[in-house]
This record gives sequence, C-alpha cells and structure tokens, in this order.
Amino acid sequence: MERDSLRERARSIVATADLQAKVDLAYQTARDWFQRRLDRGTGLTGPALSERPGRPARPLLLAPRDMPRRSSVGLSGRIALLHSLTHIELNAVDLTWDLVARFVDQQVPRSFFDDWVQVGLEEAKHFSMLDTRLKELGAAYGDLPAHDGLWQAAESTGHDLKARLAVIPLVLEARGLDVTPAMAEKIRSGGDEASAAILDIIYRDEKRHVAFGAKWFRFLCDRERVAPEPAFHDLVRRNFRGALKPPFNDRARSEAGLTPGFYKPLARIIG
Repeated sequence: MERDSLRERARSIVATADLQAKVDLAYQTARDWFQRRLDRGTGLTGPALSERPGRPARPLLLAPRDMPRRSSVGLSGRIALLHSLTHIELNAVDLTWDLVARFVDQQVPRSFFDDWVQVGLEEAKHFSMLDTRLKELGAAYGDLPAHDGLWQAAESTGHDLKARLAVIPLVLEARGLDVTPAMAEKIRSGGDEASAAILDIIYRDEKRHVAFGAKWFRFLCDRERVAPEPAFHDLVRRNFRGALKPPFNDRARSEAGLTPGFYKPLARIIG
C-alpha cells in the first residue's frame, strides 16, 4: 500500500462512497497539504485510480436522455434545482481530486497543486452547503434521480492534462459563470435568501476556479510553445460532448482570464 501522500488521499476521496467521509477527507487533506504534512506521492507505484467515483445507493443515476422533467415552480421546483446543483458539485469534488491524483507526476510547480487542492476543498464546501440546505427544506440528496453523464469528462480527458483543464474548468465551470447569477436571482425573487446566498458563494469561487484553469492551461501551452486559443479549440472539439451555448457571461469569463477568443469560435459546436 502506498504511504500517506497527496496522491493517495486524492485517490481515496474519489473512491469513497460515504459522502460525509468524502467531504471530511477533502477538508483534512487540504489542511495537511497547506501545512506541508503531505508530499505529492506518485502514481508510478501506488494503487490504481478508480474508474468511477464512489457513490451511495441513491440517487438513481440515469442517462441524460432518460432524466424526467423537473418542476420549475414552488418549493418542489426549488428542491429539484438544488438537488441538481448538489449532484453537480459532488461530481466537481471527484473531478478535481481525480485531477490531483491522476496528474501528480506531471512536471509542474507545487503551486499547481496548491491551486487544485484549494479547488477540491471549495467543491467539497459547495456540496456540503447544498446538502445541508436540502435537509433544511425537508429533502435530501438522493431523493430525486440524477444524470450520469458528468463523469464522461474525466474519462475522455484522463490521458492529457491540457485536455482536462480545457474541459473541466474552462468549459464546464465557465458555464457556471453564465448561468449561476440568473439562478440565484430567481431563487432570491422567490424569497429564499438562504439558498441564493449559497449560489452567490459558488459563483464567487467558480470564477477563481476558471482563473486557475486559464492560468495553468496557458502555462502548459507556453511550455510547449503552442498558441493557447487554437490548442483549446482542438482539445474541446476532440474531448467535449455537447454544445457551448450562449449567452455567455463575457465579463466574468474575462475577469477569470477566459477571453472571447477561447470560446466564441466554439459557440456553434453541435453535440
């Protein structure tokens, strides 16, 4: 068994099916990493990474095409929306810690892992806040079915760090910058300030996550002496299923370092 390390902790976070244990281990790993109690470890001799993240028996996971239409009004609509966001944030936890574990042997500065451990901590915080809010509304994560397509992003980019950065922070999280403010406003206008405040926190943190993605994507492109925007276009076309759908939050994207030359040429991708 591999000795305790960042890589082994990250692998364990992804593998565990106990969601409270997953959150607790993410918090503890971040504390230990920033207090320099962990070294990186290596994937060359450690246990293999999980092909899929650990999950409890519920929610029922369905193909995106099989997902039932959810209510968009009243308390049931709010619960359905928050349940969907909770599921997205859980996948974000696993996608981030999988990035840390899978690419631990890359020749990158320690600050690369500082950034992504911070992201992994914040994704765990987001999941925990939403999970708690569902309980406060008389519901629970797992009550509704959830779609099983999000992990495809890990499967399609496990071979290439630039591809992983292109698809996860610079496509999926950037999409959060486009849609989260309107969701928060809709929830707030319905009188649920507590839920809207959680979305405000997620939006603030997501902007930083996109910024980390843009920074390190450019770092890798500069090291390989390739132009970032054409490289991004090629990687997204080859590794992302779906469409980059406007309208875009151009201001927030640009503040995070994701300028229009990255995503506007891909806006008509047909999945």
